[in-house]
Amino acid sequence: MLSTPIAQGRTAEIYLWDAGHILKLFREWCPPDWVEYEARIARAVYDAGVPSPHSGKIIEVNGRRGLIYEHLEGTSMLQDLNTRPWMLSKHARTLAELHVKIHQQSIAGLPSYKDRLRDDMRHIAHLSKDLRNKVLAHLDTLPEGKDLCHGDYHPGNVLLTKKGPIVIDWMTACSGARWADVARTELLLRIAPKSAGKQVSPLLRWMVGIYHRVYLSHYKARFPDTEAEMDRWTPVIAAARLNENILPEREALIEIVSGWLHG
Repeated sequence: MLSTPIAQGRTAEIYLWDAGHILKLFREWCPPDWVEYEARIARAVYDAGVPSPHSGKIIEVNGRRGLIYEHLEGTSMLQDLNTRPWMLSKHARTLAELHVKIHQQSIAGLPSYKDRLRDDMRHIAHLSKDLRNKVLAHLDTLPEGKDLCHGDYHPGNVLLTKKGPIVIDWMTACSGARWADVARTELLLRIAPKSAGKQVSPLLRWMVGIYHRVYLSHYKARFPDTEAEMDRWTPVIAAARLNENILPEREALIEIVSGWLHG
């Protein structure tokens, strides 16, 4: 008998399972292969030495499939920033260092980042056909890459635990160019205050701006972007992000893509 979920998202609910484990129980509409895919990726990432939760077996509860994970007590970096804003620079450096660790790995059998972006852009309805085709053509000129990429890396997906910072939510993991992955993180940090509008105070915007700059400068100190690759990926990442249909971001994302074309 399951208790009340301790967390939940679009695709799953999280329950305490036993003293040392949690259950990520996928919602009824999620295809079975999603669970199998996440289990395979989670094990491969953990075995590669990336700081991430150890996963166990797939089980079925009340007709729904779930995945057992070790229970790591902690709080997300995003939550910690809200309660301890003075940790801003330290957390930004940690975010960059973890991203470097991820990109130093290569795992066979992951889907291609470029293929995923291409598929996302084919389904968006908020760009003109001509603009979408130009971005797709631009994507074809970008490097394939073989680095491990998280696909949705941001402070909400870093858990601060007694064991140290742990990267969670590997459902979007893929193989590709590290600068595509950095471009998505950079875009999320840059666009969040804009999409929040008046809900975000000028002070918070200023703080997010510092966090953004410290993360990026610390990452580039480890992997210099000598060819300005991140900027080349940005319009593609922005266009693909439109497929997630996050209404407060839509205008800013379209502006980024249009600005690239006319810049």
